[in-house]
This record gives sequence, C-alpha cells and structure tokens, in this order.
Amino acid sequence: MSTQVRIFTLPRPLGETLAVPDQTPPPAPRSVQYPQIPKPTISPTLRARQYAMSTYEDKPKGGVTFSHQDKLPKLPIPDLDSTCQRYLTVLKPLQSSREHAETRHAVQEFLTGEGPELNEKLKKYAEGRTSYIEQFWYDSYLNFDNPVVLNLNPFFLLEDDPTPARNNQVTRAASLVVSALEFVRAVRKEELPPDTLRGVPLDMYQYSRLFGTARVPTDAGCQIEQDPESKHVIVMCHGQFYWFDVLDDNSDLIMTEKDIAINLQTVVDDATQTPIQEAAKGALGVLSTENRKVWSGLRDLLTREQGSNNADCLSIVDTALFVICLDYTEPTTVAALCQNVLCGTSQIEKGVQIGTCTNRWYDKLQIIVCKNGSAGINFEHTGVDGHTVLRFASDVYTDTILRFARTINGQAPTLWASTSPDPSKRDPESFGDVNTTPHKLEWDMIPELSIAVRFAETRLADLIEQNEFECLDFSSYGKNFITSMGFSPDAFVQMAFQAAYYGLYGRIECTYEPAMTKMYLHGRTEAIRPVSEESVNFVQTFWADNPAEQKIESLRKACQRHVNTTRECAKAQGCDRHLYALFCLWQRTVDEDASSGMSSNGYSSPVDGASDLGSSPPGKESFFPVTDGEPRVITRERGDSTNTRGSRDSNHHLPLIFADSGWDKLNTTILSTSNCGNPSLRQFGFGPVSGDGFGIGYIIKDDGISICVSSRHRQTRRFVDTLESYLLEIRRILRIASRQSVLPSKTTRAREIDSTRPIKATNRPKLRGRLITGSEVIKSQKSITGSMSPTEESLTMSEDDELGGYGFFDAGMLLQALKARGEGLDNGETKASERAAVHARRRDVGKKLRLIDY
Repeated sequence: MSTQVRIFTLPRPLGETLAVPDQTPPPAPRSVQYPQIPKPTISPTLRARQYAMSTYEDKPKGGVTFSHQDKLPKLPIPDLDSTCQRYLTVLKPLQSSREHAETRHAVQEFLTGEGPELNEKLKKYAEGRTSYIEQFWYDSYLNFDNPVVLNLNPFFLLEDDPTPARNNQVTRAASLVVSALEFVRAVRKEELPPDTLRGVPLDMYQYSRLFGTARVPTDAGCQIEQDPESKHVIVMCHGQFYWFDVLDDNSDLIMTEKDIAINLQTVVDDATQTPIQEAAKGALGVLSTENRKVWSGLRDLLTREQGSNNADCLSIVDTALFVICLDYTEPTTVAALCQNVLCGTSQIEKGVQIGTCTNRWYDKLQIIVCKNGSAGINFEHTGVDGHTVLRFASDVYTDTILRFARTINGQAPTLWASTSPDPSKRDPESFGDVNTTPHKLEWDMIPELSIAVRFAETRLADLIEQNEFECLDFSSYGKNFITSMGFSPDAFVQMAFQAAYYGLYGRIECTYEPAMTKMYLHGRTEAIRPVSEESVNFVQTFWADNPAEQKIESLRKACQRHVNTTRECAKAQGCDRHLYALFCLWQRTVDEDASSGMSSNGYSSPVDGASDLGSSPPGKESFFPVTDGEPRVITRERGDSTNTRGSRDSNHHLPLIFADSGWDKLNTTILSTSNCGNPSLRQFGFGPVSGDGFGIGYIIKDDGISICVSSRHRQTRRFVDTLESYLLEIRRILRIASRQSVLPSKTTRAREIDSTRPIKATNRPKLRGRLITGSEVIKSQKSITGSMSPTEESLTMSEDDELGGYGFFDAGMLLQALKARGEGLDNGETKASERAAVHARRRDVGKKLRLIDY
C-alpha cells in the first residue's frame, strides 16, 4: 500500500521561480561515502541503514573535513597504578576516614589481584579498534531504558536574530533551515573546515552521523539507524507531521529561503485547521518519550505490516535529515524558553494535553522555533557530543546573519567554501526525483495506538511536572574580569558552584564536568571531578569569617588544582573512563563465552537510572570542550553505574573496587555541570541526572555568565540566588584585595608633579577646595571603626550583602561539634549488645497506633 498523503496547493506556484534555467552545470558530486551494513528495510522505497558503531570506519579523505583523521592518535589507556591513585584522590574529599580506608583496601586488592590481568585484556581488546572505550560508551547509551527526554537529550537556546523584523516564526525557521542545509552540504562534500584547538586538529567523525540518523528502540536495546542519502525534512506543527524534499542527489539545495518559508506557512495554515485538542489525540511524537522497551513494542505495532501506511510514515520520519518543530507558544521568560526547548510545555485544557510537549520527536536532531521566533536545538546525544552540535549551531546562526547581510551587500563574506547553485535559476529537470510540496503524514490511528498516545502523554506530563528550571543571566562581570584577576574562567565558575552548594547545605557532594578528548581518534570526553581537598578548604574558608587575603589564596589554590585536573583529563588521563572500561570488560568476560572473541554486537552495558550531561552513560556529561575560557561540550555524565545486569558465573566475583561504596559514590552525581561557550547561544542545559541532584549548564561570556539550572524541585531558585550572591561577594573581596595591593604602587608622572610641587598662593579658581586622597579616607575609617579585617571592610562597604540570607558561617564548627558529640563512632562498628540496647529503647519511642480492621 502506498503512503497516504495530502498534497497542498501552494499560495504561489514554485514553478514560477524555477522558469529560468541555470546555464552553469552543477559541480560534480563528491558526497560522503558511509559504510553500510545490509539490513531489511521497512519499506522498499525508503532506505534506513543501520551501522554498527564499533566497526564504523572513517571515510576516504577526499576533502578537507576529514583530512586529519588518519593522523590523529588513538585514545591512550592510562597506567593502571596512576588511574587507581587518581581514583583515590578524587574520592578522598567525598568520604569519611573509615570509608576511604575501605576504598584504599579495595583498590590495593584490585592492583594485586584482578586489576593487572583485566588491564592487559583491555589493551588486547583495544588492538585494531579505534578506541578502547567507544563500544562500551555506545552500549551504555543505547541500553538506557528510561525515556530520553530530560534524561539524555540536552538543548541549546539560540540568541535571537539581530534583525528584529526577522524574529517571527516562519521567517526565522526558514532562515535556520537554509543555513542548516548548507552545513549538511558542506559535511557531505567534505568542505567543512576541521575543528582545531590551539592549532591541534580535532576528530571530525561525529559530523558524519549528525544528519539523517534516528535512535531506534528494539527488544535488545536501541540502535542508531542512518540514511546517508536523506534529502527531506520533517516539519511538526500542533503534533502533526509533514515532509518535503530540500536537497537533490548532489546535496545541493533545491529551494530558496522564500520557497521554504512558503512551505512552512502552508504547513502552519493546514495544522491550525485541526483543533489542537483533536490533534493531540493523534500526536504520535509523544511515543518517542516512552520507556524504550515500551516504545520498541509500539514501533513493532506500527511496522508489523511491511509497506503499510504506518510503516512508511515511520520510515519517512526516521530517515529525515532533521525535524523542524513549529510551536504555537511564546514563552515570556528565559527559564520557560529553556524548558520549552528541553522538554516542551505541559498544559491541560478540558482534560486534553495541548502543550508543546506533543510537538516533538526526541529520537532525532530537532530545530525548535516558537511563534515569536525564539529558537533552539534539542539533540539525541548517543553519537554526538555538545561540541559537535555547538559547531553546527554556531555556523547555522552565523550563516543566517551573513546571508541576510549579503542581500544588502553582495560582497559580504560567507562561511562556505562553495554554495549551492541558485535554485531559482536552475532547470527544474536538474533537481531529479524530488517532492518540494509539503505532504502530511496521516497515521492509521488503530485503537492500540490511541491508547498508547494517551498513556505516553500522561507519563510525559508527570515527568515534566517533576522537574523545574531556573536561569541566571549574570551581567555584573564575566570572562574579562575573571582573567584580569588571574583566574581560569571555568575553574572560577566551578568553585562558585561548590561555594553556593556548600553555603546552602553545608555539604560537599560529588560533582561532574566533562573534558573533551576529541584530539584523539573518535575521542569523546573524560570526567573532571571538581571536588578536591583544595576546593573543600576553599568553601570552608570562604563561608567562615576569615580575612579576604586568606579567602582569595584558598580560591587560587582550588582553581589551580582544577586547571591541572582539566589538563590531565583533556589528555585522557582521568580515572573514570579507564575504570568504566575495565568494569565493562569484566562483565563481558563473565557474560560471554571466551570463544566469542569478545564480540560487541548486542552487548548490554550497565547504565545508571539517571543520566547526566552532567551525568549519563559514560558520558551524557560531556557537552563542550572544557578548555579554560572556551566553549566546551556539553555535557552530563550519565549513568556510569554499578548496576551489573546479566548473569554471573559463580566462579566470577565482582572485583572489590566495583563493590566498594566509593564506586557508587563517584557514580552518583549531585552536581552535574557542563560549560559551553559561544556568542550564538543564549542558554544551554539538560535535566538533573539524579533525583536529588542539579543539572547545571553554563556559558562564560566576556562580560557575563549565563547559567541554566534544573532539578526535581530541589529549591532551584534558592540555589540560583545563592550562586548570584556568592558571585557578587567574591567580586567585592577580589576588589578589596586588589585595591590593597595597588595602593603602594608607583604613581603616574602627573601625580608625581602634584605630590612634589609646592603649594603657591594663587587666585586660580581651579585650586579652590580641599584636596581629597584615598589615604585620608582609609585613615578616617580606621579612626572611626578601629582596625578592620578585609572581611569586615567588605561587609561595611557592601550594598547588596546577602550571601543566601545568612552571611558568613563556619560549617566546620558545626562538624566539629557533631564529631565531638559522636567521637569514636567512626572508628569501627558498634557492638551487638549496644545495637540491641538502642533498638530496645527505640521500641518505646512514640505512641503505638492500633491497626484498623478492614
């Protein structure tokens, strides 16, 4: 059965703009060649190719994009002793003395037991592979069973178009689509300049899987499918699906920006003809938010008849280049915009969901545009990190501006080495077999699908209501001020998170930040652990009533430690990825027969219940390059978990290092953070990675810091307020310390004249008045208040001293008091007789209630 579609008549025939033939023959195709693994397709006319990530090979280097791939070094496997020492170092500030002693024992047993043998197996496993962690990484993501929305997919919120007149939905969306298609063309023709970091080329492998891909659930976990020849896009509006072709077989654009705008307006007009309450009942996009196993069963329902209408509709969605979501809402706050791009809105009217959460397809790259032109990107994170999508977002945003500038000045620059021939000047026959008119996908809503849509929507609404989002657009200072004070911007902001959390709760918690490792072949991320002994000393020093110099000195030491850790992780010399690979290899050794040759097909790695771009499979964490002061990718560190699903041979015992509480501690992320910086972005973020954690995405700009914080209703607004108070207070302290160090400095020549020139009697009006000097002000203050510590001076001069509403406190005093009260309890376990006495007393506490008879 052929796909059932409704064909629209355009307000202006496209043929009128295509009447003039192009006299210049189109350039010869030089498209990207994607290795393919044969697989039965859903429809004979629609190709969806699955690729196994562990065997996906880099393409021939015909252009510049992948020209450095064969020169990139492989991701190194760190020395086992060094990894274990780093592991102990990052855990020490998070553990009690007894817990750390137990972890040291577990590590020592690992080093003298299974560790060296496992490490040798890992080295042998890595031979002939592009990366020792890659397959384990993909397994971790693809076997994540929970919904991807709010758990795996991060978002970017783009800046508004600088031309206000272009900030309406259709105009903005058409502009973004054209720029996105030019990016697709540059990748396929290998004309996209390779990424570099301080002159070092970075891996470009992820760009080849950014478009035409879909995350497809199966009974054995998810898989990534791709149509490398895709040339159509999906448009969603009011939960309804439309498609039309945008590229020819040579990856050249076949429509102008105006043509695409006409198509998008046609889609909007048609979608609004169906009442939104009625459209919501058939909004199949919500199925992509279901538990992955449930979604797999529903896809089987859609595709059980090969070539059916539903199967073909689903294949059209899966094989699209990307999805454009046109929302009817106009969020009024930045936090609302962030929520809309991350998970959509939930709005119930007469018992029916009419929020934008039904207007999404989370298994693919999505460009989301609100009615007022505000736009963002939501992306499936398995095959691409934030750094890759950041380049896409940045280039697309830049091209929209440059292309508009070229309509005013034809000599304005362009990002692209070459561009598509002007579609309006081409011979229509040169486009080939394309459909440029929008087609609406009309699903056969059998009863099972209708019920599934309803229940998927109610579960999604629950999920949305369980999370909250707050933003801080801090404009008092940014990178310029931080660097002028001698700090690394990223380290400075990371210590702000530590100080804010400690100031609010008086606790130190496990924190995650991704470091980009794309200078290695198929590199992804390594986990930075911002909590250190130096950071703990800093937050305790800051929140106690100490002199400014002492606070600044402890901050410098903490920041320097963070910088050193970041540099090690950027060189793939962390501990998380190495230990995770050893854990997965041990599990594989147990679960698979030795004769299987350690085949990775279908292997399921453990995944934590929460994810993080801030924390997720080994890496939802990493979004953006973590280089000081530069954007980095995205991140969350999702689910490097201790779950050991799968059968175990009774002769195989879990190595103690992975059974120890320290392993759980390190993989339970409370503060999942990721630094992404680029002027094209207004905000970026992701959902919390644990039930009692925060997801923190931040952008360090020249004169400001943009921060998006999410949590499951854990006083998110209060945390953001505390963070802002800290940032203001640390600036005051830095200025005080800086002013004191500057006072004795050499004066300018002009001031030397003032200080040495004798005062002569004169009638010059300019010499009237009393001479004021800074030293007199300081002396007068001292005479009034006596000797003041820098901290006291800061408090006296403060106009907005809040510090979370409490001011300075010393949590160390509280901890010491508690320790003294319970002294000796941490030296060992209580005796059985003591425990029995405690339980006996507990039985008599409180009023015993009589059970009600039913």
